[in-house]
Amino acid sequence: MLQRQVGRLGHMSSVVMFGAASLGQVTQEEADASISFALEHGVNHFDTAASYGDAELRMGPWMPRVRGEIFLATKTGERTKEKAKEQIYRSLERLQTDRLDLLQMHAVGTIEELDKCTAPGGALEALLEAKDEGVIKAIGITGHGHQAPVTHLEALRRFPFDTVLLPLNYHLYSLPEYREAFDALLEEAGRQNTALRVIKAIAKGPWGEEQDRAYATWYEPFDRQEIIDACVHFVLSFKGVAGFASAGDIHLFPKIVDAVERYGSMSDEEAQRVLSAINGYRSPFGAPTSIA
Repeated sequence: MLQRQVGRLGHMSSVVMFGAASLGQVTQEEADASISFALEHGVNHFDTAASYGDAELRMGPWMPRVRGEIFLATKTGERTKEKAKEQIYRSLERLQTDRLDLLQMHAVGTIEELDKCTAPGGALEALLEAKDEGVIKAIGITGHGHQAPVTHLEALRRFPFDTVLLPLNYHLYSLPEYREAFDALLEEAGRQNTALRVIKAIAKGPWGEEQDRAYATWYEPFDRQEIIDACVHFVLSFKGVAGFASAGDIHLFPKIVDAVERYGSMSDEEAQRVLSAINGYRSPFGAPTSIA
């Protein structure tokens, strides 16, 4: 399993993070099988969130056995110090652990949301307090949508976040404004030695209204191995990208791991050929508006 360093935190992480959104609506037995598969294949970075249904509860029984072997991250979507602090300690209880390697402010994809988190009495104060108390080691930020790169660049101007997590795939990067904003964020993250990790690597676009939703993801994912291989190749071709989160469906996880394990067997030209030929490839967030 290919590993890359998580910025200044020093942890050598599997480049594919176990995206525990996939555990939100599954049984414990199904969760156990997926977590076992991840560990057997060298996945040592697990990323969950308080808002991912039962995901933290499904992961909890594993922590007494594997906590020392993995990098454990969760997220709070609360915007005030009081509510965020409550959620952090609830997550610790649900995860059956007394410490987190990373706590992230979740779904901060606009300047408006960033303002809420960084205002006096905002969520950032709760994360700083939890770090002082020794229950979290690092502080990160995540975001969805076309404004995420611009928002996270501003976030790094306001606070030295240890990690950022935002969308990246071939289609999003083909959008001129998104590409410019992402490149600027990538440069600043490199300057600060902030770990930049990505989501939505294998997202094809929004589900159609009449479409049969074959997967638990809120967007339509790619499920053909060749396309997944190309998607994984694309995001990992960015040397400044520390890793990416797997899609939110346990049935897609083995294909994603397979693609990572064979990373390097596909050329840049082959990936370009596969991805540029896809019909109906769109942003999962709909039509972009100006992000300048």
